[in-house]
Amino acid sequence: MTRLKSLFLLDPDVVFLNHGSYGATPRPVFEACQEWRLRLEREPVQFINNELPGLLRDARGVLGEYLNADPDDLVYIPNATFGMNVIARALPLAPGDEVLTTDHEYGAIDNAWLYACHKSGARYVRQPVPFPAASDTAIVDEIWRGVTPRTRVLMLSHITSSTALRLPVETLCARARAAGILTAIDGAHAPGQIPLDLRALGADFYTGNCHKWLCSPKGAAFLYTRCELQPLIEPPVIGWGYGNNRKLAQNPDYVDALQWLGTNDLAAYLAVPSAIAFQREHDWPRVRAQCHALLDESLRRVSALTGLPPLYHSDTQYAQMAVNALPRIHDLAAFNRRLFDHYRIEIPCIEWNGHQFLRIALQGYNSRADIDVLLAALARELAAS
Repeated sequence: MTRLKSLFLLDPDVVFLNHGSYGATPRPVFEACQEWRLRLEREPVQFINNELPGLLRDARGVLGEYLNADPDDLVYIPNATFGMNVIARALPLAPGDEVLTTDHEYGAIDNAWLYACHKSGARYVRQPVPFPAASDTAIVDEIWRGVTPRTRVLMLSHITSSTALRLPVETLCARARAAGILTAIDGAHAPGQIPLDLRALGADFYTGNCHKWLCSPKGAAFLYTRCELQPLIEPPVIGWGYGNNRKLAQNPDYVDALQWLGTNDLAAYLAVPSAIAFQREHDWPRVRAQCHALLDESLRRVSALTGLPPLYHSDTQYAQMAVNALPRIHDLAAFNRRLFDHYRIEIPCIEWNGHQFLRIALQGYNSRADIDVLLAALARELAAS
């Protein structure tokens, strides 16, 4: 994987073990994005009015093929938080309805649903899921224990941020569909980190980032909505796409209503096909497998250092990102700062439900030498704590 490091724009003096937070863009993909910006600036009127609609259609086509989804069920958006806000505000919740989720969810997404539930009088129910979990079946059973006759929506991360746990969303989506419960999946960490087949997954709504594990420029994500549910979706901004030359009393076109939010730089969307091509050209299934193997080794080494057991029942519960338990550290934020300030290691330390974790997120630019630096720093800092 060392040969890939030169293709990324990351600071060579930093040991970057935090691909999960914002991703990192390879140089060729970044350059493709800049080329789109140059085309926009050379002739903005012709580009936006005449070229951009077809270019976005083509870019959705490439993404649809990658995700195994109809391009007309996909729309580019700035990030997954934006997408989940669209979903949360669109669904017809009523007083007493319940939105079921887990206690592993991302804070911004929790906030979006708390806001929607507050406005509608619905309840946001966080079902505890023990971590480590005994098995995927145990995870499904624990989540389903929270279902009541009032449950209208099941909202889950595909891969959680705080615990890096891959939830069995395929099983849960099928079970929810059979029970008449809508499913909204936060796929912020999934595209590019794991194979993703939206038709097989069966979610009603799915939002995912392209700028993280797919390595597109920042500001590129997608919202998928099952065709028959698209009339529920309301654009957060009413612009030229709404109605699209039809009477406003009719349902606006799903893609147009969300795609045209006013004048904006959409170069990041147009560069997503370049990110997909970059990963295809560099045999990304092999890269992912190498990252997974290095992560396995890293988790074992950190566990041996701390004396704390691993947190996953099998390596199928994580892909390129996972957490290790840390011994109790009085000031975790200061500990995290020292890792960067003293050792130039970029890695998150996380507080979750009274536990402290170190989250390792590996991409194709990482190597065993990076983990060696981490282990040496941890040994020194934990001994001093």
